[in-house]
Amino acid sequence: MTEDDSQRQQRALLDNIPDMAWLKDRDCRYLAVNTAYLDIVGRPEAAVLGRRPDEIWPREISDVYLRTDRAVLKSGRRRRYEEARPDGNGELRWFDTIKSPIRDANGRIIGTVGISRDISERKAAEGELIRSRAQLRELTNYLQSIREEERARISRELHDELGQTLTALKMELGWLRDRMPAAPELPRIRVDRLMSIVDQAVVDLRRIAADLRPLILDELGLVLAVQWLGQSLSGRHPDLALTLSFDREDLAYSDDVSTAAFRIVQEALTNIIRHSRARRAAIGVRHEAGELRLEIRDDGKGMDLNASQPGRLGLAGMAERARMLGGSLAVDSAPGAGTTVRVRLPLKAGGPSREAQR
Repeated sequence: MTEDDSQRQQRALLDNIPDMAWLKDRDCRYLAVNTAYLDIVGRPEAAVLGRRPDEIWPREISDVYLRTDRAVLKSGRRRRYEEARPDGNGELRWFDTIKSPIRDANGRIIGTVGISRDISERKAAEGELIRSRAQLRELTNYLQSIREEERARISRELHDELGQTLTALKMELGWLRDRMPAAPELPRIRVDRLMSIVDQAVVDLRRIAADLRPLILDELGLVLAVQWLGQSLSGRHPDLALTLSFDREDLAYSDDVSTAAFRIVQEALTNIIRHSRARRAAIGVRHEAGELRLEIRDDGKGMDLNASQPGRLGLAGMAERARMLGGSLAVDSAPGAGTTVRVRLPLKAGGPSREAQR
């Protein structure tokens, strides 16, 4: 095979590569380039072969090419990087570039080979995905705030309006019972039964209102709200031994931090009750490096973090609450080893709390 035949085969091979492709010697001079390369650079082949990148490309581009070429020649290792450069119309394009050393029969590096793929569409899609995620997060944050406000409104109305109605109903029933004749006994028994039903309705109403938005969170703050939550849970689930610890109890938090922390603890305890079969659980609250740190730990059955299991949506919601404030959530668990949820919430997030304003 003649040298011309070898060069034609080499050119045919390069031209069958849809991406930009080239060969260079040790001095970074082009030995061969394909048609895709020539289309991008906008020069004929004769104006490229035998020249270096700084004789073809603008300096800000050629400096990158020469630096990466020399890095491959020096290290003998493949190098991959993303680069942006304008096309012939001045539009910015993104390329995924790979450069590798070429060795002779003795293993000596005699040049480099490179390929550069246009990834502008992928980059645009990634940018759109990032923007969509940011918009979705903003929407989630907004909806979360609206939901908390609606919960607080419904809780207040249940507590104030319906609670007052039930109290008035009980008073009227008491008045009626006191004025009923001793005989027959059946009407008095019926009235007593109605008063008992009203008493139970008041208890249920307070529980539902507290589950929607405990007034204690807004009026007395996060610490007392978490303590109330623990006591309420222990009363309903006496088989679970729950301990609480706080390194500070004298701090007031912004509304968003208080709400996020309370809801995360509430969801974590709900998961423990529903899914963990735990006998003991502990909640630790501490302050470190300008952050509120929460740790919720249980000795339950644990879970495989790589598998789909009940409670995962709850964990996702907890993580999203933390992210919305610039914090994070981490879960440590394994089958049979219990679960630990660790949360970081920056204390700079949000405005002054209701406690601080009073």
